[in-house]
Amino acid sequence: MAAQKINEALEHIAKAEKYLKTGFLKWKPDYDSAATEYGKAAVAFKNAKQFDQAREACLREAEAHENNKALFHAAKAYEQAGMMLKEMQRLPEAVQLIEKASMMYLENGTPDTAAIALERAGKLIESVSPEKAVQLYQQAASVFENEERLRQALEMLGKASRLLVRGRRLDEAALSLQKEKSIYKEIENYPTCYKKTIAQVLVHLHRNDYVAAERCVRESYSIPGFNGSEDCAALEQLLEGYDQQDQDQVSEVCNLPLFKYMDNDYAKLGLTLVVPGGGIKKKSPNAAQDKARGPAAVGSHADEEEDEYSGGLC
Repeated sequence: MAAQKINEALEHIAKAEKYLKTGFLKWKPDYDSAATEYGKAAVAFKNAKQFDQAREACLREAEAHENNKALFHAAKAYEQAGMMLKEMQRLPEAVQLIEKASMMYLENGTPDTAAIALERAGKLIESVSPEKAVQLYQQAASVFENEERLRQALEMLGKASRLLVRGRRLDEAALSLQKEKSIYKEIENYPTCYKKTIAQVLVHLHRNDYVAAERCVRESYSIPGFNGSEDCAALEQLLEGYDQQDQDQVSEVCNLPLFKYMDNDYAKLGLTLVVPGGGIKKKSPNAAQDKARGPAAVGSHADEEEDEYSGGLC
């Protein structure tokens, strides 16, 4: 079966090369017909699991389409060549070809297809090179945002943010989360803004930047419904505990369902958050009662604390 498919592929290549030949009565190569034959050869090689030969056929198909000024079809062929490299586990090379395809899609005026190709490349390389995957997701997000497809842009930004957190690139993660939050606010998805604020605060505290974390909460007061929400109350309690070097209070807040059931990368930030000095302060007699009352009661005793956050941030 494989030998039959290989012979079939070679026949298509021979036909393609014949279409490209010129002579006394044929001054111009027939690029369109040659591209079709190379495409058929690529499929036959792929079915025979001859992926390197399939890749080469795809590249020849792409070249023929380029010579014929058919950029969209050339891009498709480059993308297919990339997928053949994927089959051979040559992922960085695969991504290079898919990136080339995405640029051609943009040049052709099909940005949505370009963004989808970039996302596909990101998925391919994510396990091998998270740094490259972040770049590809951010590029895809920019393309979607330029086309005012904000929900798709947010999906790409979310992937980038999580990878940045996973790689402990926290400065970049903070910026990426801020970008997400701004777009969610623009489309009036306020509850998700609250969740992004929690993620931002956790990232800032892991950066040992209490001031940025506090500022993040204060700026979120402008988001409708945030002030008075369980998210706001929990963040007040978290910042209070962190500022007072009260590991008990910080751990208690980070173990609330509000934190534990976030995306896994952010939940881990909460579970591994250690306050400076790592002290454990004795709890007030009302602490157990507050815990039983749930997250809505978090911060209800803030007025009993004699510090600069008396009364809570909200």
